[in-house]
Amino acid sequence: MKRLVRSPYLWLMVAIVAVVSYAYTVRDRYREAAVLAGAQAPDFRFPSLTRGELALSDFEDHVVLINIWATWCLPCREEMPSMQRLYDAFEGEKFEILAVSVDAQIGERDASGYEGGDLAAFAREYELTFPILHDPSGGIRQTYLTTGVPETFVVAKGGQIWKKIAGPTEWDLPVNQELIRRLLDS
Repeated sequence: MKRLVRSPYLWLMVAIVAVVSYAYTVRDRYREAAVLAGAQAPDFRFPSLTRGELALSDFEDHVVLINIWATWCLPCREEMPSMQRLYDAFEGEKFEILAVSVDAQIGERDASGYEGGDLAAFAREYELTFPILHDPSGGIRQTYLTTGVPETFVVAKGGQIWKKIAGPTEWDLPVNQELIRRLLDS
């Protein structure tokens, strides 16, 4: 019996059973918290560069593309021009882009050690005209359960998440424009 108690395989099996049992008992809690296609998009409110504080709920009658990004993120930089072209393509329609930066404040570092970026200079460099919001705490990443940046959510009128994309995308491709058009027409 002593030999069995000292067996590392026995303890490994006990640990696996404990983890699986715990995961099974809390599974519903995580299903409810999932921020996936079909779920209601969690509301948020952050200061913007040019329009004061903005909230997702301010755009309930719009199709909204929520982009979570940072100035230090190279893929974010790569996709921004296509986001601007998409924004321009739907100018005057009930379509909005809310680009939420998780950069630390200028002169500070975030939890990962990245230095805060100058959002206004970034917007000028890329000639961005859609709202740039700032969440220096990075709390939106926990709210939307993101795995990195960029991560984007396409939200239909009324607030339902229609699509979630992790990583950069060419937003002005016909397939993305068709999605936005379908959501605007529905």
